[in-house]
Amino acid sequence: MILLGGIPSESSSAMVRAGLDELGIPYVVFHQRRSDTAAIEMEIAGGEVRGWLELDGERHRLEDFTGVYLRVMDDQLLPELEDEPPGSPRRRRFRALHDTLARWGELCPARVVNRLAATMSNSSKPYQSQLIRAQGFSVPETLITNDPERVLAFRARHGRIIYKSMSGVRSIVQTFEDGDLERLERLRFCPTQFQQFLEGTNVRVHTVGEKVFASAVATTATDYRYARQQVGEAAVLTATEIASDVASRCVALARALGLAFAGVDLKITPEGEVYCFEVNPTPAFSYYESNTGQPIALEVARYLAGEVPA
Repeated sequence: MILLGGIPSESSSAMVRAGLDELGIPYVVFHQRRSDTAAIEMEIAGGEVRGWLELDGERHRLEDFTGVYLRVMDDQLLPELEDEPPGSPRRRRFRALHDTLARWGELCPARVVNRLAATMSNSSKPYQSQLIRAQGFSVPETLITNDPERVLAFRARHGRIIYKSMSGVRSIVQTFEDGDLERLERLRFCPTQFQQFLEGTNVRVHTVGEKVFASAVATTATDYRYARQQVGEAAVLTATEIASDVASRCVALARALGLAFAGVDLKITPEGEVYCFEVNPTPAFSYYESNTGQPIALEVARYLAGEVPA
């Protein structure tokens, strides 16, 4: 039995569900927005994790789940809690439910995509960059600072630079322009990550266990996810092949981070150099699958079902 956790209508979750349907694999869904109808109890005894999960009045033994796909949002931001005051009994119940589910996901012997601890490296871009280097990838020269003078010197050395958040919170990658000089003093109150801009082709590599799916991205935008906003037209994504050694390094990197499923962001320069920007531990892969036709969701479903090597 497979457990799917999150918002079922969210595109990536819906695609994994469709993949399980295609394979004929049984599953149940923990719908976060129906947390009022869910309950969980867990115990650890004799080295085993046991308990039950109740969904819409039906109880399921935790021991019966062999695969778990957790793509959950912050429970405290659920629309159902919008009118609840901080610390209300309902908010505390939702938090306890999600916290117990996450703890079980860390301890259970099932295939979990992905365990919470393994996703934490992306909460600190500088820390994750060190892990990326350790797996043999180059990373762009990076400056993290709140000193405007150091930014100016960094720009003078590289010519074109970009900036983005150094945390795991999504931010739009921007090119540092002359117009940004007017607000550079604000940097003193918010340390920011700057990197040299690299010419080349963006490639998103999804790894599912040992399987690799690569998507090449064609756009003039700095951040291809927001290409329409930045340059007026969407990026063009196509399925592509990457060198076998690069593919192997992507698999090794995901494995080193403890990720069964990962989105590895690369840039390949005109000279063939490969740089890695970061690794997304909860990739919203539907954008790539919808544009390239690659069967990423089906492979995730196969992984959860134990049909492919871990």
